Amino acid sequence: MLHSVLWSSGQYVSRTKDLLADLSLILTQMDSGGRNMKPWKIAVIVVSVIIGLTLIIGLITYFLCHYQDRYYSATFLITNVPYDVQYEKQTTEEFRYLSQEIETMMSRVFRGSFLSRKYVRSHVVTLSPDPGGVLVSVALVFKFTSADSRETSWRHVDSVLQRRLETSSTFLKVDPSSIKLIELNKENGDNLLNNFCGIRDEAFSFSGVERITDGQRAQDGEWPWQASIQLDGTHYCGASVISNTWLVTAAHCFKAGRDPRRWTASFGILLRPPKQKKYVRRIIIHEKYNGLVPDHEYDIAVVELASPIEFTSDVHSVCLPEASYVFRDNISCFVTGWGALKNDGPSVNQLRQAEVRIISTAICNRPRVYAGAITPGMLCAGYLEGQVDACQGDSGGPLVNANSRGIWYLVGIVSWGDECGKPDKPGVYTRVTFYRDWIASKTGI
Repeated sequence: MLHSVLWSSGQYVSRTKDLLADLSLILTQMDSGGRNMKPWKIAVIVVSVIIGLTLIIGLITYFLCHYQDRYYSATFLITNVPYDVQYEKQTTEEFRYLSQEIETMMSRVFRGSFLSRKYVRSHVVTLSPDPGGVLVSVALVFKFTSADSRETSWRHVDSVLQRRLETSSTFLKVDPSSIKLIELNKENGDNLLNNFCGIRDEAFSFSGVERITDGQRAQDGEWPWQASIQLDGTHYCGASVISNTWLVTAAHCFKAGRDPRRWTASFGILLRPPKQKKYVRRIIIHEKYNGLVPDHEYDIAVVELASPIEFTSDVHSVCLPEASYVFRDNISCFVTGWGALKNDGPSVNQLRQAEVRIISTAICNRPRVYAGAITPGMLCAGYLEGQVDACQGDSGGPLVNANSRGIWYLVGIVSWGDECGKPDKPGVYTRVTFYRDWIASKTGI
């Protein structure tokens, strides 16, 4: 690859010299009077030469500076941490804590080296038992240029690991003889990361108080677990991808009908055209949901798809929290959906997002807010001053929060509220942790 790039670059350099010689000749003729050449011809030739030079320089820059992701799998043994059975599940606090320490260590390893500008991220894949401690497997992502040969790139990554991994943590002790690095092809690297829940491109950032109603549009891959469930081909509710065959949504979305043959699911930020579309095999509504207003209890359902979703960087699952996990009051969360921009308005075609904060149940149950209507299976999120809220058409969609590793978890499901964005009437969500065991009993997830 490097040889071909250099050969192409050499050809372009040679052609550039020819064009410069032509331009020099033209300028000489112009300087000597240029009586044999009309001005418009000179102008055309000069412009052509400039365009040719621009294209050649652009091609050289592309070949030498075009970046591409390269993936690696690193394994090593941590000797001063005893194995804990809680490491078997990635959603436990024990797994989160140790993985964060490891990922912080990996960041120090590469950010403090000559590869700092090429390092993208690390992600702990597994924590396995070993007689010597905990055996760690980590996925690594780098951006190398097309001019960087794969062999040289691997050698550089490996040399930095071997030299710096043992000394880049004040807490973890790594056995240097256990360090191994292998390169993954792009397909395997993409599949590895896309099959982990709650991961999204680190390039995305969003801050400030925006609202779905007249708020900020989402970008491709920004909220890859967002789904649309559609009745007779028309968007009806949002949903969250929790595996390649299961979605979770609100039970009240199916008041219009429960026949799975009338329902489809689509994925991607646009309703039309979607990234993927799937038929529905089965709809399971919580057994205690009765759909009576104002009774919003047990507003949860799971949807089984007729065929698996193809997980990509734009479409994959969100993580489900453990039933015992507590999302603290006032933490920042994001709600997304294709719902109306104002109360009783139409849905939109491009996904929108809003930042909200969890409001304590005590505050939400105040007389002037929801006067005791918020039960343990619900949570409030938004702002008491109003404006920032979900709206009609967002029902069933995700309320998510990122943990300290940057992994996104499903906090709530858009359920109900008093219109959209009214003061003292924040959005009310089905609390996922309250129904975590019910989800597992129906889906095995």
